[in-house]
Amino acid sequence: MFWYAALVGRLPACRTRVYFPPSSSLVNIQMNQPTIDVVGIGNAIVDVLAHADEAFLEQEGLVKGTIALIDADRAAALYHIMGPAIEASGGSVGNTMAGIASLGGNCAFIGKVRDDLLGEVYRHDMTAQGVRFETPPATSGPATARCLFLVTSDGQRTGNTYLGACVGLGPDDIDPDLVGAAQVTYLEGYLFDPPLAQQAFRKAAAIAHAAGRKVALSLSDPFCVERHRAAFRDLVAGHVDILFANEIEICSLYETRDFATAAAAVRGQVAIAALTRSAQGSVILTNGEAYQIAAAPVARVVDSTGAGDLYAAGFLYGLTRGLPLPICGEIGSLCAAEIISHFGARPERSLSELVAAAKGL
Repeated sequence: MFWYAALVGRLPACRTRVYFPPSSSLVNIQMNQPTIDVVGIGNAIVDVLAHADEAFLEQEGLVKGTIALIDADRAAALYHIMGPAIEASGGSVGNTMAGIASLGGNCAFIGKVRDDLLGEVYRHDMTAQGVRFETPPATSGPATARCLFLVTSDGQRTGNTYLGACVGLGPDDIDPDLVGAAQVTYLEGYLFDPPLAQQAFRKAAAIAHAAGRKVALSLSDPFCVERHRAAFRDLVAGHVDILFANEIEICSLYETRDFATAAAAVRGQVAIAALTRSAQGSVILTNGEAYQIAAAPVARVVDSTGAGDLYAAGFLYGLTRGLPLPICGEIGSLCAAEIISHFGARPERSLSELVAAAKGL
């Protein structure tokens, strides 16, 4: 735990109380009361998950544990040689919204699909899970996106994503009324590649802040950060209140291999940073305070797909209910533990029941 000692050594002493003080409430009392907990903006992707061994990854030239962007031809070829698969609605922020809905939260999703079979599958899955999804589908252009996940025996997932219709999401798809009604607008770093999506992010952030709301961002993947580091730093510093990142992502953002250095760098850039470290749990930084949250126990890691997404779901669910930040982190850890205990990135049991049993909430 040397990293934590080093981090705390650079910060004021931690205390056991932390929450959003009234002056930084999620709701501006001069604005209308929010009617939605979280609206997520992200890639609408159908997940295709199959088991694979290390030899298959090597044969196909895939880098274990990463997400690669592929074209339509490569997606078709890889799908043809994959083993038996499970197909379901996915996408990072889509997973988070599904998690919030399972916790009993009120949430909505903005993402682009095509008017094809997979687009209908995606919309049905999301709405059936209790997530409001009303973004009009594209009527021309690329097909609905899909991510081909190959999961090895250690639970690591290697993703190959054909973005398809996702790249068409732009400022015109941002519903001002929807964003303005949400306590938090949650942005997906994976969506940051297309210039139109970057414009959509900034439009959504401006609408949210004008309504007295908060903006959260997930860095999503270190390769996303490497491609757009300067733009991400600008977005974080100027438009984001709550940042989610794992250890590799936050280190990439600030170009360091030292977690404590990266954690110190993000302080002051956002009101809250929730930084996850796999089995080492997470660290929450806010207002001169740092909190280490233990990872929730899990008997066996089956599939790490969606662990960060569900951590964010639990954290945002707690945050929008005014719970202390350490409790938000603990709920996030519980949700992440549930998702890595089975195959797939959507909960297999009611997260509200899970949290009630563990935390009495």
